[in-house]
Amino acid sequence: MTATTKSTATKLFTMAAASLLLGASALAAPGNAKPKPVKVPMHQLTPEGVAASVGTVTVRQTKDGLELAVELTGLTPGEHGFHLHENASCEAAEKDGKTVPGQAAGPHWDPDAAKAHKGPGGGGHKGDLPKLVVPEKGKLRVKIPVSGLTLADVAGKSLMVHAGGDNYSDAPKPLGGGGDRIVCGVIPAPGATPVGGAPVPAPAK
Repeated sequence: MTATTKSTATKLFTMAAASLLLGASALAAPGNAKPKPVKVPMHQLTPEGVAASVGTVTVRQTKDGLELAVELTGLTPGEHGFHLHENASCEAAEKDGKTVPGQAAGPHWDPDAAKAHKGPGGGGHKGDLPKLVVPEKGKLRVKIPVSGLTLADVAGKSLMVHAGGDNYSDAPKPLGGGGDRIVCGVIPAPGATPVGGAPVPAPAK
């Protein structure tokens, strides 16, 4: 093989290798891309099931975790407990012989089996989110940072707003004292259809 032939072969090999690397990068890019935000429709809860729309919560992936952009109307002014519940359902279900709004959402999301309500980042339920504080006119628009979680973590869970506040403790009342479940929305798992009448959230624009 002459020097010219060797040089040409080297160039061709280099070009082929570069092409393969570029192709691999292109294939890998979607997996490394930042997930698209998910807009979760939020609905009032009644003993009959899911009722009127009261707004949305847009869930975005951030460098440190998630951002929940909450836009809700018609809520009672003051503090409201706000949590991630285990199931992709906002339906009513029976508890202690009574039909309870939103009961099908299950308990607070607790993958580590902490069995304790300690507030966001407190080492208890991972579903313990910062409480909502609704202004006098009942319209809330706020962005809430939640560290340590990803969109993949919360897919297939439900977002729940409670009638009462949240003291981030199980005393004097369990689960922060939030009480009744009044507003709910489902964060769907990829390819899943949530139970409970709420529309399947679409990626936010």
